[in-house]
Amino acid sequence: MTRGLIAAYHELDALVEGIEALQHRKFTKFTVYTPTPRHEIEHAIKPPTSKIRLFTLIGGLCGVTFGYWIAIWTSDYWPLVVGGKAIASWIPYTIIGFEVMVLVGALSTVYGMFILSRVPKITQTMGFDPRFTGGHYGIYVETSPERLKEAEATLRESGAVEVTNER
Repeated sequence: MTRGLIAAYHELDALVEGIEALQHRKFTKFTVYTPTPRHEIEHAIKPPTSKIRLFTLIGGLCGVTFGYWIAIWTSDYWPLVVGGKAIASWIPYTIIGFEVMVLVGALSTVYGMFILSRVPKITQTMGFDPRFTGGHYGIYVETSPERLKEAEATLRESGAVEVTNER
């Protein structure tokens, strides 16, 4: 059974210090809430590389393949023989392939963003406080009941204004 703590911070520096202190003490399951994205928090958390670029790559490759295929299929199905030139030439079809690559790559990126961010989110997020959308910063730490006191002490030492129990 896990339990959680919610810590509220006024200053960004104290929040970053709290994140680093939690990582130093081997607390791995925590969520950070901020009113605006800040690069200091991202550097402190060190998130893994996003999988969105795979959606973009696969979508772009499928798009360019489809763009070339549809152009070549169209010219083979309705051939227009002009002066002995090749029916299907890849040079003019590069424009079509590129445009379809951009279209399908962009659409697959948006699709991937929705899938990976789990939008829409039906259930309420644990540890969220409406103050975190205004001007406060927050951390929700999920841990076992045995390490709850250690997590609370770590958060208070780092400058948390308020630490409350959740669950």
